[in-house]
Amino acid sequence: MNTRTLGVTGPVVSELGLGLMGMSDLYGPADEKESLATIHAALEAGVTLLDTGDFYGMGHNELLLRDALRGGDRDRVVISVKFGALRGPDGGWLGYGTSPAATKTFLAYSLRRLGTDHIDVYRPARLDPEVPIEETVGALAELVQAGYIRHIGLSEVGADTLRRAAAVHPISDLQIEYSLLSRGIEAEILPTARELGIGVTAYGVLSRGLLSGHWTPDRNLASGDFRTASPRFQGDNLERNLALAEALRGVAERKGVTTAQAAIAWVSRQGQDIVPLVGARTRARLAESLAATGVHLTEQDLADIERAVPAGAASGARYAAPAMAHLDSER
Repeated sequence: MNTRTLGVTGPVVSELGLGLMGMSDLYGPADEKESLATIHAALEAGVTLLDTGDFYGMGHNELLLRDALRGGDRDRVVISVKFGALRGPDGGWLGYGTSPAATKTFLAYSLRRLGTDHIDVYRPARLDPEVPIEETVGALAELVQAGYIRHIGLSEVGADTLRRAAAVHPISDLQIEYSLLSRGIEAEILPTARELGIGVTAYGVLSRGLLSGHWTPDRNLASGDFRTASPRFQGDNLERNLALAEALRGVAERKGVTTAQAAIAWVSRQGQDIVPLVGARTRARLAESLAATGVHLTEQDLADIERAVPAGAASGARYAAPAMAHLDSER
């Protein structure tokens, strides 16, 4: 497994990271035994970047990660944690809270659940409209100084917010959706991140399964799967998006790789400052994703992929309207 550095000031991590959200929340039921086995398989393959959030399963995801690292693997991994999302006992979304006091409180609970004395990259999940980003980053800077966190990250913020945050303290990376179907960061956000020396951890690289090569139009989503409300999985949008996936499959098959591997490799090929996060929930899906690190896309391959899935070709917004309203990156 090759490595990449998260920005100018961030940690060195594996060229592919593992996102753990689906092991606890938002994609329907998951098998905890298989989840643990998948994390262990990732570690054995050299994956060092593990991404979680304190609100994934209301703490369950952090506890799962703690259990996975009980064998002494903590010192060889980089743990990235998102915080700030407010949820009720029914799992509903109540907004975001990233005041200095809330930030420090969230961290205290995460440290306890993870069973660690520090978190490697700590980031607000979304911009809190009631709290200036300078205040949140200022509190995070105090936590860096105290040794509780090593690096400060951000998630789903726009170029202006990136500049304001970086003026307070160095930012290691921006976690944001980036895939063949979600290329909005290319216009302003990615150039700004590069100007400021901020890396990118890209989530949704398979567009939540649309580019996996395993999706079928008649697939029934489980209760609790947030994709039931996602515009890209509705009606004609789904049909058009799966047609794009089929076009990508044609390119991938000529290359001798799977659709998912082509999609992951495309994101990775966009720059050494980008680390794709894959959300594999099983060892089989993980193995397929890991093989993408061995895929070399030539300029001709990139041109073929661009023709198959042109920028802006996706149908439907990447989140439902209420969630889109919280995205500073979309303003």
